[in-house]
Amino acid sequence: MSARDRLVRGVDPVRLEVYRHLLASVAEEMGAVLRRSAFSPNIKERRDYSCALFGPDAEMAALAAHIPVHLGAMPLSVASCVEELELGLGDVAILNDPYQGGSHLPDITLVAPAFAGKAGGRLLGFVANRAHHADVGGRTPGSMGLAAELWEEGVVIAPQLLVRGGEVQTELLDFILGSVRTPQEREGDLRAQLASIRRGQHRLAEMCDRYGPGESLRYMGELADYSERVARRFVASMSNGRYRFEDALDDDGVSEEPVPIVATVTISGDEAEVDFTGSSPQRPSSVNAPYAVAVSATYYVFRALIGGEVPSNGGILRPIRVTAPEGTVVNPRPPAAVAAGNVETSQRITDVLLGALAQALPDRVPAASQGTMNNVTVGGRDPARGRPYAYYETIAGGAGASPGADGASATHTHMTNTLNTPAEALEYAYPLRVLRYEVRRESGGEGEHRGGDGVRRDLQVLAPAKACLMSDRRRLAPYGLDGGAAGDTGRNLLIRGEREEELPGKACFDLEAGDVLSVRTPGGGGHGAVGQARAYRLAERE
Repeated sequence: MSARDRLVRGVDPVRLEVYRHLLASVAEEMGAVLRRSAFSPNIKERRDYSCALFGPDAEMAALAAHIPVHLGAMPLSVASCVEELELGLGDVAILNDPYQGGSHLPDITLVAPAFAGKAGGRLLGFVANRAHHADVGGRTPGSMGLAAELWEEGVVIAPQLLVRGGEVQTELLDFILGSVRTPQEREGDLRAQLASIRRGQHRLAEMCDRYGPGESLRYMGELADYSERVARRFVASMSNGRYRFEDALDDDGVSEEPVPIVATVTISGDEAEVDFTGSSPQRPSSVNAPYAVAVSATYYVFRALIGGEVPSNGGILRPIRVTAPEGTVVNPRPPAAVAAGNVETSQRITDVLLGALAQALPDRVPAASQGTMNNVTVGGRDPARGRPYAYYETIAGGAGASPGADGASATHTHMTNTLNTPAEALEYAYPLRVLRYEVRRESGGEGEHRGGDGVRRDLQVLAPAKACLMSDRRRLAPYGLDGGAAGDTGRNLLIRGEREEELPGKACFDLEAGDVLSVRTPGGGGHGAVGQARAYRLAERE
């Protein structure tokens, strides 16, 4: 629609752009409040949280540039809360149940309505945030260990009110805190999430005081409609047809059998269907990804390929239909465990979607990135503080090369968008020491454009502890495209004195004081066959 057309129907394109930035800034400010108020290094240092705004119909209206796997799944959480609860003035809902819109149990989501005026006038929509809590109970510290059923991974919170009419429901809060290993840290992070929610409500109310609720809601809807039109134009730019791709997780942590993920993208005019039929049946382990995660990865891939300055909201998904057969690893039946599905299977879903769309858009899609988040959890008793601790981190790796550039090294890719925990903050907060943190040179795949390199991070425990690894791409390498080579696989090692022991990608084990856990992450795939000039440079280097 041209600017003139928009003016005819009363939609000012300049004002539309103002609202776009205004709404996104509210979500960004919510994130700033959450980060600065949080207790745990995982939230305040690694920024493992996300914030978004939703319209009165619970469709996503705006988001901050936070964690893709959080944001794409969050609309289903908000929809669950709206359907299950009657949210009124002063109410805040809480949930983490993966079968009601959650991603995995450590990701706790808060949802609250926002009204115009202090007395609770017109409903403006909903504000929500999601934060990864470093421990939510379960069998292993950090709540990211091997498990077969959901209850083994921690406390399960169905949609319910954490705050009713402005009053915190202490019985529910006490139940949650009594189910975890680090209650003080959990309470601090939950109250930081509440502060973030209040800031979002306040800013939306301010917006409506200035522009009026009618205009504010109208432009919120116009932004979603605009994003839908852009998404439809993008889909229509691809040739009609079916594009299929298959890849696999190394294993499920229980057996060494690979876990295939299949995606078929069908383009028909300005609409797309993403069908995961053919993917592995759900597994007796935590690699199962809830349906919300499959939707989240789909949203991320299409939004990333659209590129540009299109507003990120629910309009992007309107022309895209996601089919994920029930009982598969991309849409399991309860009570299957899902902790690794959110972090590892989401990455492989992304890889297969990009592999499929590379057939339709060969000049836009990059080779596979590291394809894992390299999750590390360590927990035990801190002898200096005399209390339990739970450390959680994801570790960076190599990004896949694109048709026009080398891949970035030592970066968090695709469904994660966190930072590392600085060595100083990590060593201050936990009985741990960082011995090495460096780039794994030459681990990216060769090609006309080279894949990014992974990293090596060596972590020494200063007291006995329990550790869990949830990682992938230790056997099946990140693929290259258009003649580019695959990136190097990763490695996990336990170093005890002079002895090195190779560890599997998914495992839980005991550590003695002085043990070193060395995680060496995969590189990204290369893109394009190595040209003559580059081949000469490579030969010189060798």
